[in-house]
Amino acid sequence: MKTIKTTPYIPTTVEVEELGVNRARISAYPFESGYAVTLAHPLRRLLLSSSVGLAPIALKIDGVAHEFDSIRGIVEDVSPFIVNLKNIRFLDKQKNGDDRIVVDYSFEGPLELTGAHLVNDLIDVVNKEAVLATINEDAVLTFSVIIHKGIGYVPSEDIRGLIPEDYIPLDAYFTPVRKAVYEIENVLVEDNPAYEKIIFDVETDGQINPHDAFKQAIVIMHSQMSIFDADIGSIPVANRNQAEENFDFRGLLTKIDSLNLSARCFNCLDRTGIRFVGELVLMSDSELKGIKQMGKKSYDEIAEKLQEIGYPVGTEIEEDKRAALSAKIAKLKS
Repeated sequence: MKTIKTTPYIPTTVEVEELGVNRARISAYPFESGYAVTLAHPLRRLLLSSSVGLAPIALKIDGVAHEFDSIRGIVEDVSPFIVNLKNIRFLDKQKNGDDRIVVDYSFEGPLELTGAHLVNDLIDVVNKEAVLATINEDAVLTFSVIIHKGIGYVPSEDIRGLIPEDYIPLDAYFTPVRKAVYEIENVLVEDNPAYEKIIFDVETDGQINPHDAFKQAIVIMHSQMSIFDADIGSIPVANRNQAEENFDFRGLLTKIDSLNLSARCFNCLDRTGIRFVGELVLMSDSELKGIKQMGKKSYDEIAEKLQEIGYPVGTEIEEDKRAALSAKIAKLKS
C-alpha cells in the first residue's frame, strides 16, 4: 500500500568487492529514485579530479640542455626518457607531509634502468618493472628529479615558474585513479522496485588503494558541502573598508628598494615584476623559492629583511586583510 513519506529513505548497505590488484567494486543501496545519480556523478568527478598523487614535475640531466637533446651513452634520447619517467608511479616513504621531494641519481652502464633502481630512502616505486633507459657500457647517467604531490593535471607551462632554471619542466599527471565508472540498478524494498543501487568500479595505479581513494572523495564532498552547515543568515558580510582601517599597511606599500637588497637579489625580483614589499609578504615560502632565478643566497637575504620588518616569510594574514593589501598594490601598479 502506498504511503506518504515525510523523510527520504536512508541507505543501509555498503558492499566492497576486490576485483583484482588495485581494483574494487563498491556498492551502496537502497536510494530513493533519482538520488543515486545525484550522489554518484559528483563522487566520480571527485575521484578522477581530486585524488592526491605523486608525479615527477621536473628533470635535470648532466650534460643535457633541453628536452630535445640526446644523452651520451644512452640508447634513448631525452624525449622518450621523459615519457618513460612520467610513466613511473612513485610513493612517499617518509610520510612527513612534505609536498616536494628532490632525488638525485647516478648509474653506470651497462644497465637496463628500471623503476626498481629509483627506490631509495625517500621514495618507493609502484611499477618497478617499468623500463626507464638503456645505459651503454662505460657510460654514466646522472640526473635529478623533483617529485611533487598534487591533484589532477598540471601542464609544464604552469610548472616552469615553480622550479629552478636548470631543470626541464614536465607535464604532471598526479591523479592516481585510472578508472571510476558507475552503474545504477533498481532494487526491491518492501515490494517497491523503484529504489536504486549505485555500483562503482574503481581502479587506481597503486599509489592508493581504491577503497581509500573512494573514502577521500567522500571526505572532499563533505568538506565542500560543509559551507552550507552554517546559518546563512548569521554569516557576516565582508567589509573591505573595515579591513583596511584595522590593518597597518605601513611599510608594505613601499617599494622593494627600501629593503636595501643586493643588486642580484633586486634584479631577480624586478624581472618578475615584484615592486612592493607587500607582494613579498603575501607570498608563501614555496612561492618565494619558486621565483625564477631565486637562489638560496637571494632567498636567505629576502627572508632576513622580512624578518627585520616584522613579517617573516609565510606570515599568516587574514583573508580580508590579504584582499585589501592585494587591492592596494594592484591599484599602485596600474
